[in-house]
Order: sequence, then C-alpha cells, then structure tokens
Amino acid sequence: MNQYSLTVLIKNDVPEKNRGELLESLKKHFDNLVKEDLWGTKNLSYPIQHMDKAFYAHFEFEADPAKISPLDKQIKLNEDIIRYLILRTN
Repeated sequence: MNQYSLTVLIKNDVPEKNRGELLESLKKHFDNLVKEDLWGTKNLSYPIQHMDKAFYAHFEFEADPAKISPLDKQIKLNEDIIRYLILRTN
C-alpha cells in the first residue's frame, strides 16, 4: 500500500448535506484514512468557472495503487469538484 494526499475544491454553492455525501463517496476508495482536514470555505486566488470561493478538503490516506485510477475517474466526472490534486507521498 502507498500513502497519498488528496486535496479537493468543491463548489461553494453545494449544500452541506450533498458535500458530506460527496466526501464520503471519495473516502470509500481509501484503505486507511490517516488524516482528514476540512479547511472550509476560502477565497480562490483567481476565479474558476466564475466562482470566487470554494470549500477545501484535504485527506491523507493509504490505498492500493489500483484504487487510485477509479478515484481519479470519479473526481473527474463529478461536476461539483472544480479542482483536485492527488499526490503519492511515500
């Protein structure tokens, strides 16, 4: 298993209930969640899709490398996520 870091920016207009469901669906791809930081709503450095704010969430987790591709695909298909970054940390 490898260690990974995932940061996602979610549209600010997504209701809190839907945002929680979205984050839970992402966590299903993790084998072991090491750290979860919900940074909350922050101003963006530049407008993305005509938005000035986004909700930031950061995860550190362990997962089998085969699970990263489906996670990446799920994130790309979700219209509520405007930016993301997955890094292998070990």
